[in-house]
Amino acid sequence: MNLTELKARLDGLSPAKVRFVANVVESLSHAPRTVVRQEGTWITGSPEWLEYFGLALSVHHGSTTEPLGLTSFETVFRNACRAVGWEVDPVGSATRRFVDATVWTGEGRERKLSLKSTAAGNLSRSSVHISKLTEAAWIQDKRTAVDRLNATLRLFRDYRAAVDSIVMLRAFRRKRGDIPYCYQLVEIPGTIFDPLQRLGRDDFKADAPALDCSVDGRTVAVVAIDRSDAKITVKKIRLDACTVHAEWIREDFP
Repeated sequence: MNLTELKARLDGLSPAKVRFVANVVESLSHAPRTVVRQEGTWITGSPEWLEYFGLALSVHHGSTTEPLGLTSFETVFRNACRAVGWEVDPVGSATRRFVDATVWTGEGRERKLSLKSTAAGNLSRSSVHISKLTEAAWIQDKRTAVDRLNATLRLFRDYRAAVDSIVMLRAFRRKRGDIPYCYQLVEIPGTIFDPLQRLGRDDFKADAPALDCSVDGRTVAVVAIDRSDAKITVKKIRLDACTVHAEWIREDFP
């Protein structure tokens, strides 16, 4: 749609609709500053993708102080991909577990992604926390170390076969109720879970084991089997083991 067509559409709107559009336009004039944290990634290699995402954040906060939640993040993420000509599978079309979106980028590569978001208080600048990677109802029935070992390793084999990486949007706030002063887009490689396959029975002695994911002698993440909530939590994911694509920063904050 060109400017002439847009003006013709606006001329036909009711006063209420004009005020609504004016509010959206005003929101766009306060777009956050985009800061590329790693050049040349599959996302930061597309300035249009970054701009679209930042504009979507502006429109979102034109009507609410609440951080962009998971459902809205998935919608904005998909729309940004389509806006730059990438193919994205339809919502809810995945036949495999764990995958939230499959994207085919300009170079034709397929990326199977799990999408997460968080606006938890006191987010770390050096590590990432995933409060729920996936459900694990089976943990309630696994009473021996061998059973826990077999079930956990099978789960992560299935997970790695389905998911290439986890893309997480992190919203930093000064205090609850504030508009986030920074959004950070982080990609956690699925490979961080590969060291789990080297674990043995002794690592699963506890009813709710905490499992180190170590690479070259360095712990890059800790996988915790949360027995009380029947879920998998991933703690202390080192940010330097991830890709920080970009941040969107509000200029009215330091």
